[in-house]
This record gives sequence, structure tokens and C-alpha cells, in this order.
Amino acid sequence: MSTIKKDVKPMPKMTKIGFLVFALCMFGLFYAPNNLNEGFNAMVSKAHPIVIDVGILSTMSVSIVISVIMGRFLERLGFTDAMMRLFLPIGKLLNVNCAILIPAIYNILGDINAAGRIAGPILVRSNATKDEKKLAIFTMVQSEQSFSTFMLGLGCLTLCGAKVFAVVVIAIFAPLLICPAIGRLIWKNCKAVELDELPNFTPATPILNGLFASGQEGMGVLLNLVLPAFAVVFGIIGLLDYMGIWQYFNNALVSLLTLLNIDPETGLLSIMASPTLAMLNLQNTAANINPKWVIGSFVMAASGFPLSVIFGQIPIIWAESCEMQPSEALWPAVIGIVFRILTAGFVATVLGGLLLN
Repeated sequence: MSTIKKDVKPMPKMTKIGFLVFALCMFGLFYAPNNLNEGFNAMVSKAHPIVIDVGILSTMSVSIVISVIMGRFLERLGFTDAMMRLFLPIGKLLNVNCAILIPAIYNILGDINAAGRIAGPILVRSNATKDEKKLAIFTMVQSEQSFSTFMLGLGCLTLCGAKVFAVVVIAIFAPLLICPAIGRLIWKNCKAVELDELPNFTPATPILNGLFASGQEGMGVLLNLVLPAFAVVFGIIGLLDYMGIWQYFNNALVSLLTLLNIDPETGLLSIMASPTLAMLNLQNTAANINPKWVIGSFVMAASGFPLSVIFGQIPIIWAESCEMQPSEALWPAVIGIVFRILTAGFVATVLGGLLLN
């Protein structure tokens, strides 16, 4: 009698990793049980002040809600339709959908969370390609993620004797043209649109109803997207800090910022916590430190930082509002923020002397 040989289903890769993780957990539980508890506590301790003190109890939480309200109010008043028509010639010049510039504009006027929530669906409705959506994110992270960052930064530039208008043109408005031109070398599936191809973006919702609904939407963004992103990113940082890995990354950042003529203290604050807080602190020292450091710090703060936005909020919000996978939204943000760091160094080091009175 012949025996029937049954096919053995191969073990999935993640199942193998699961066995390895289980073995490591059992090893740690037996030989160093306290380390598991300390690692968990390190994650909680790192995330707690950011989630609670910054995310809930600070003015940042209210500013996120207000920014969504402001963005929806501008949209209801025809702001989006006006911007689309204003940017149409730029889109034709660069051979891209002009909607890619809308997120950056909402970013400057409101908040990066509102930009994704409001401008993401605009890209969908304007039939932007996936490459154009990535190009929009790449361009968006070149502008500050909060209007308060911009206003505080202007005060810092004044204190250090910089030519404020020139810095703003180079750091804020020039990237709206330069970044799409550069980004098209990476994301090539782009095409200009004609005016008659664009839908109407102004909603017909009654203004008072829209304001109340936008307040609810803003609170949803805060509770369902921003705070979980804070917990994930800073929880991981807390674990890396407990393992002794994070300090090397931190030291490397300080060296890089110093090399690029960016004030290390405010630069780290922009990257890790809040560009708005960084500009607020910089006002206390702007008159007494190297003016190039102030200019570099302003350009750095006028970006999509902190890390929780790049690695948490952008992938989540854009995946939800723009029909993308989180990873598809993540990489343009990462590439864009690296480009922004290099831009800050270039402006401070190469152009810094020309931008001072």
C-alpha cells in the first residue's frame, strides 16, 4: 500500500518572529524580570508628559481644534477655490496638479493636522495621482506646522537683526515653487489640469452648522489621531532611551545641528517636542547668540516637525483622508523633512551673511 504524503504548510515569516519574541520574553522573565517592568515604565514616563501636558493641557490641543475650524471656515468662504485658480498657472508651469500646493498653504495658515484633514480630500476630488499626493506631502512639510510658529519666529528674526522679509520669502514661499520642481524627479506621474477639470471645493453647508461640525472634527483629530501618535512615537523613544540607544541619536543630532549653524537647543526642541515652543524659547536668547543660528533655527522650525508629526500624525491622517497607505504617506514626509534640515543649513550657512542687516 502506498502512503499518501500530505503537503506541509510552510510556517509564515511573522509566526517565526513570534516564536523568537516569545522565547526572548520568557528569557527576560526568568533572568531579568525587573527589566521588563522598567522598560514599560520608561515608555510611559516618556510619553506621559507629551500626551498629557503638551497634547491635552497645553494650548496646542486647543490650537489644533481651532485650526480645523479656521480651515473649514476658509473653505466655506471660497478660499480653496480661489487658491486652486491662483495656483493653476504654477501647476501648468511645473506640469503638476495645482492641488499639491493647497496642503502647504493650509499648513501655513492653520495647522499640519488640519492641512491633512482638509487638503487630503481636496487632492482626491481634484483627481491627483498617487505621485502627486506624495509630492503634496513632500512640499507641505517645508512650511511651518502652526501659524503661531510663524508669528513667534518673526519676533526672533527681528531680535537678531535679520532681514525678515527676505528670510520669509526664501524660507516659506520659495519652497512652494522649488520643492514641486525637485520632487517631480522622484514622483514622476504628474499632470497639469485645466480649470474646467476642477470641481467646486466650496461646500454649501450653512456656516453655523459647518463651524460646529468642524469643532467636532477638530476634537476628533486631537483625540483619535494626534494623541495616539504622541503615545506611539514617544513610547518608542522612551524604550530606546532606557536601552541606552537614544543618547547616541541625540548626540548625533546636536553635532549635525551645530554643523549646519542651527541653534542645537531650539533645534532639538523643534525636532522632539514643538517648533512653537522652540521659537518661544528662542525669543529669550535671539539677541545674544550667533544671528546665523537664529535664522537656521527659524527655517528649521518652519517645517513639519516634531517627529511625532512625521512618523505618527501624517501617515495616519493622510491614509485616512487621502486614500493612501500609511507607508505611502510616511516616506515623502521623511524625505521632505531631511530636505528641510539641509535647507535650514544652507540658508543659515551660505545665505546667512546676506540676510542680516
